[in-house]
Amino acid sequence: MGGTDVTDGWDWRRPGGSGAPAGGPVPGQPPPGAGGGTTSPWWSDALADPWRDPYAPAAVVVPATAPTGAGEPEPVSDPDAPSRPGLRQVVLISLITALLAGSLGSALTYAFLGGGAVPTLGAQAGQAPALAQRKPESLAGVAERVLPSVVTIRVASLGGTSEGSGFVVSTDGHIVTNDHVVADGPGKATVMFNDGSTAAGTVVGQDPESDIAVIKVTRSGLTPVQFGDSDALAVGDPVLAMGSPLSLANTVTAGIVSALDRTMQAGEPGGPTRYYAAIQTDAAVNHGNSGGPLVDGAGRVVGVNSTIKSLVADGQEAGNIGLAFAIPINQAKRVTEEIIGTGKARRTVIGASVGGTGATGGGVRLNAVEPAGPAAAAGMRTGDVVLRLDKHPMTDPTDLVALVRKYAPGSVVTVEYRRGSARQNTSVTLAADAK
Repeated sequence: MGGTDVTDGWDWRRPGGSGAPAGGPVPGQPPPGAGGGTTSPWWSDALADPWRDPYAPAAVVVPATAPTGAGEPEPVSDPDAPSRPGLRQVVLISLITALLAGSLGSALTYAFLGGGAVPTLGAQAGQAPALAQRKPESLAGVAERVLPSVVTIRVASLGGTSEGSGFVVSTDGHIVTNDHVVADGPGKATVMFNDGSTAAGTVVGQDPESDIAVIKVTRSGLTPVQFGDSDALAVGDPVLAMGSPLSLANTVTAGIVSALDRTMQAGEPGGPTRYYAAIQTDAAVNHGNSGGPLVDGAGRVVGVNSTIKSLVADGQEAGNIGLAFAIPINQAKRVTEEIIGTGKARRTVIGASVGGTGATGGGVRLNAVEPAGPAAAAGMRTGDVVLRLDKHPMTDPTDLVALVRKYAPGSVVTVEYRRGSARQNTSVTLAADAK
C-alpha cells in the first residue's frame, strides 16, 4: 500500500468516519452559534451526531470552584522532594560524628606521642601543704632521722628466743638495751638494723638493778642517736616511742609525757628487783619495745622504754593501755658510760635502809642509818621519817630507793625529814655502793 491518503474525506472525529459537510465548520473552530467564544470539548458537529443522547448537554461544564462545604483535598507529597530528618536520624548522625572525632583525636595523640608511648597521667603537682612537707621538726621528720639508729635485738636461750629493741650510741657499734632483754642469754645476740641487715653482737656488760645493758657489734660507720636532757622534760611534751613491738620492726608510736619521776618497783620472780623513777608516757608500748628509745620533739633520746602497766593477772600477756614507763636518759647514759668503761655500773645509795611509812603525816621511815654513810654525815638518825627528797614527796619506801638511784654518785640532794614532831632540812651527798 501507498502512504495514507488524508484527502479522501474521512474524518475520525465523526461517527461512521464521514467527512465534514461542505461548508461546515473548520476543525478546531467553535460551531456556529456556540457563543462566548468558548471552544467545545466535543468535535464541531457533535450536535448532529445520530448516536448522541438527545437529552445530554452538548458540552461538559466543569465548575470553577469546589462545591460549598467540601473539605480541602488531601495533600499529596512529592516523593522526589527532600524530606526533613527525624530525631532518630539526628541522634544517629551525632553518634557517628562523635566516634569519628574520637578516632581522629586518638590517632593524632598516638602519632604525636611516638606510637605506643604512655601519656603523662594526673595534673601537675602544686605546692604541698605544710603537713605534707615533713619538716625536720615534724613527727615524720623526727622519725625519719632517728629510725636508722634503732635496732631489733634477738637473744637465743634454752627457754626460747627473747626479742627486744635497742639504739646505737656510738659509731663503733655500741648499742643500749634493757637488761631483761639479754638477761637469760649466753652473752650473745643478733642485731638487726633498720635497713634489714644483721650483725652478731656481744654483751659488754649489764646492770640488772637499773635494767640497762650494752651490746657491741663489729661494724663501723653507724649513726648514733642524739641524747636529750631528761631533767628538762615537762608533762605534756610530745614524745615518740620506737622499736619492734610484737616483732613489728621499725614501729613508731606517738604520745606525750604523762608524768615524771613515777617511782616503780619491777622484776621477775627469783630475779633482781628493779627500781625506776620513770618517765610515764601514753605512747603505745608493747612487748618487744623494751630497750627502744623514747624520743622528744627534737629527735633526741630522753628515755629507754622499759615496762608497762596492764590490767591482766601475773603470768599473762600484757598489752598497751596507755601506761608505759621509760628510764630517764640521764640515768641510762651514766650507767652506759660506766659499763663501757669498767664493765659494770655503780649503784647510788643514801646510806640508810628504809622500812614502812611514817605513822602520821606520811613519809618513809629509816630503819637503820649506816654510821659512815651519806645520811649519817648529814645528821640523820635511825627512826627519822623522810618527807621529801628534792621536793618529791615520799609516800612509799619504793619512792626513796627509786629516786636515789636516779641520781649519780656525788650528787647533792635536799632532804626534808621529821624527827618526833619537829621538821628539819638537810643536804645529803649521795655515794656509790661499794660492790
